[in-house]
Amino acid sequence: MIKYSKATLRDKIYACWVGKNIGGTMGGPYEYKRQPPNITGFTTPEGAALPNDDLDLQIIWLKALEERGPRAITGQLLGEYWLNFIPPTWNEYGIGKSNLIMGLLPPMSGEYKNYWKDSNGAWIRSEIWACCAPGCPDIAVKYAVEDAMVDHGMAEGTFAEMFTAAIQSAAFVCDDIRELIKIGLSKIPPECRVAKCINTAIEMYDKGADWHDARNAVLRCDGIEDVDSEFDDQSSTEEDGWFQSPCNIGFVVVGLLYGEGDFKKSMLYAINCGDDTDCTAATVGALLGIMGGMAAIPEDWKDHIGDNIITVAINRGDVWGIVNTCTDLTDRIMKLAPEMLRANRADLEIVEGESDLSEVNIPALSDSRVAKKLYDRSPWSYDVDFIHTQVRVSFDNEPTIKPNGTLKGKFIVKSTMPDPRNIEFNWILPDGWSVDTNKSVYLRHWYNLLKDKPTEVEFTITAGEQVDALNRIVVECTAPGRPTVGYVPVTVLG
Repeated sequence: MIKYSKATLRDKIYACWVGKNIGGTMGGPYEYKRQPPNITGFTTPEGAALPNDDLDLQIIWLKALEERGPRAITGQLLGEYWLNFIPPTWNEYGIGKSNLIMGLLPPMSGEYKNYWKDSNGAWIRSEIWACCAPGCPDIAVKYAVEDAMVDHGMAEGTFAEMFTAAIQSAAFVCDDIRELIKIGLSKIPPECRVAKCINTAIEMYDKGADWHDARNAVLRCDGIEDVDSEFDDQSSTEEDGWFQSPCNIGFVVVGLLYGEGDFKKSMLYAINCGDDTDCTAATVGALLGIMGGMAAIPEDWKDHIGDNIITVAINRGDVWGIVNTCTDLTDRIMKLAPEMLRANRADLEIVEGESDLSEVNIPALSDSRVAKKLYDRSPWSYDVDFIHTQVRVSFDNEPTIKPNGTLKGKFIVKSTMPDPRNIEFNWILPDGWSVDTNKSVYLRHWYNLLKDKPTEVEFTITAGEQVDALNRIVVECTAPGRPTVGYVPVTVLG
């Protein structure tokens, strides 16, 4: 068991939020523009932080953790909190919310008709998972996926948050930037655009290229040839939107590599790459804060923004006990972290005395097996849990149907208890609709738990003459001898 000093942990978590607030404030005035701003420091008034949705959204995830506990956190739960407590409807936030309102559960809520799914809204909010799971990147990544898929599906935006959550969590036990990047890359698909942009930044740094050339190479790697254009001159399209996560994560890596551990240099390099400057700077600041604690935060920059958190994107009127300072946010996460670690059976314990990191196996943190199971799933799927059994609904394509048309998919059924049992399915369909499927499935004794081999049940839904814009199906799942009945919602769009 790894022993982690409570005092050290608090120092690093506080530095994470201060660093994030510094970056969001310094980079904030320059977002929306691709051209490098070429700044040398703050241009905002002294003594105040700028409002930043990067921090706001995590306050709502804090609320969900405090009210529901770590074991309850799923994309579906976070989606419900989103609808109540996060008012903005811009970009992927608005598309995700509209899909949730239609009845599409995560990750489909972040996937359907979402041309912003590769954007930056998810990886900017990964610090809470890292701080609640210090030194445990696989745990942080698990929660990051549940978070990101609400408004990014299983696309580049989600892979980006898997990367940032992993490096931020690992930074509590590792202070080598190259090793952290290696850990982060191990948690995302090696062929994804995020990974390609990160590797481009590494290659440019390793061959001694100027940081500006590295920035240009990252943009070209992501298909952007006009590297010095203004965003105002390029309208967003349904194909790509603005603020793409692959190149912006690449800019984070440029800042980290060329800054070589220096807080000011790293942040300025990231901001001067341009694009989503508040997000890249805030992530660099948060990571370096975790790595070095408050000793790594420049005193003059800390004094410039103070301790306050200024919100812009949450419903303060309905959020009881709102977080107003980095100090308060740190204190509340310190209460959650032990619960998160216990809930996930982590091999790390927070102690009053000195840290003992002798049992930390840094190379093992780059194991990709847990992450691969998380990202290697259909974007047209979602999970339903009814205690003794879990069901993943997975469609072959997006959940749309025409009159007299068909929609194919499958139930992936997994037991969570050791006893063998039948699961019986009762489909409740709109008038005139039908389904071709097995009516029951047998789960073998211990088989699903020991072999991790869920049972699959294929189905084909056939619509009738009448197809509405929104069609709701309910599948009642019963297990003879068990008191809990599961109800699987199936939403099909006309």
